[in-house]
Amino acid sequence: MKRILLEIILAASLAAASVFAWTNWNAGQANVLKLTELTAESESSGKKLEAAEAEVTATAEELSTLKVKSQELDAVKAALASGETLKDLEAAYKKEKSLSAERQVGLGALRLLTKGSKDPATIEAFRKALDIADWGSRKKVICAAQIALAAAGEKVNVLDDCATSAEKAEQAEKDKIAGPEKAAAEVKSKDDHAAKPGEKHAVHWGYEGAMGPDRWGDEFPTCAKGKSQSPLNIKGPFEKAQFGIAPDYKPGQLKIINNGHTIQVNVPSGSKLRIDSKPFELVQFHFHRPSEELIDGKPAAMVVHFVHKNEAGRLAVLGVLLKEGNENPGIKTLWANAPLKEGPMVEPEGVLFNPANLLPREYEFYSYEGSLTTPPCTEGVRFFILKAHVNIAKEQVEQFPFKKNARPVQPQNGRAIAG
Repeated sequence: MKRILLEIILAASLAAASVFAWTNWNAGQANVLKLTELTAESESSGKKLEAAEAEVTATAEELSTLKVKSQELDAVKAALASGETLKDLEAAYKKEKSLSAERQVGLGALRLLTKGSKDPATIEAFRKALDIADWGSRKKVICAAQIALAAAGEKVNVLDDCATSAEKAEQAEKDKIAGPEKAAAEVKSKDDHAAKPGEKHAVHWGYEGAMGPDRWGDEFPTCAKGKSQSPLNIKGPFEKAQFGIAPDYKPGQLKIINNGHTIQVNVPSGSKLRIDSKPFELVQFHFHRPSEELIDGKPAAMVVHFVHKNEAGRLAVLGVLLKEGNENPGIKTLWANAPLKEGPMVEPEGVLFNPANLLPREYEFYSYEGSLTTPPCTEGVRFFILKAHVNIAKEQVEQFPFKKNARPVQPQNGRAIAG
């Protein structure tokens, strides 16, 4: 009996020892796992600490650079604080009938440094610069005006190309955080807006879809609220023209671009249009399909718009209607070198082109006060639409890479049309 009792006690002791050993082993494994996790966390924290230290160093260097720039800006502001320089510039500009975009933005910059960003005249100067700037070749002026207006708290859409590196980095971080949902939304937005590959407009606009002509005014107020918008349905009664026009175009190196909205040719200096004997420099010409202007309610197959600017920055557009007929040799040269897709400007070696090749022999015209026919729809543009047409073959019309890129006609609003 004693022996049995001893065996039971021994078995119970062994069982208890086994349970104790198992419990201790499990606890040990847990400790090992915890130690492993702590080690990994420590290594991760070390890397984060190193990254943080590197970021602090980079920030310190950036702050040092910003400090220097701030000191330079303070010195400039102090030098202009009396306002004498601003008065001198304003006095000189009063002699001018109108200012170019570059002079308007320069005046705005000087007022910004002297009077501050909340000064109404400062904001007005930048807005005028933005209104009259040539959006095809004056990106620096446009960026300066847009950034200044945004800094003043004005509602303005700053072009992607105008954003600072810091703003681009901030946006990239936001995009990263937003993740796949934002990317999907952007793809849908591009589809809705008929965006083309490589397009980099802060506000995309086109000739159909969510940002077609009927919605341009949502982002470009003048397109909706302006009272002198182009194009027009040209119909009588007409006033008698009081002066004549005389194109004087010269051959030069062909510089042609597909900008996503049209085929455009940028013209070297030297070609002019004389309006009442006053010279306007030809800057560029481009095409619309069908013609934006209607004659008695009827469009032509296409139109070419020759865009001119005088020394004061005033714009004048000469329109030549293209009707279907024989092949046009000038168009043949252009289409042979025109990029089919949006991209950088092309300068084919050894190819010269004279814009006069696209003009008719007679220069009788219809004329009216209008606007740019694309955003931002700036007004104060004088239009001259030649009465004589120029031929273009049906096949050449079909070769144009845009099926439709014409703004609908706008209300005349009592404007006189000379003819």
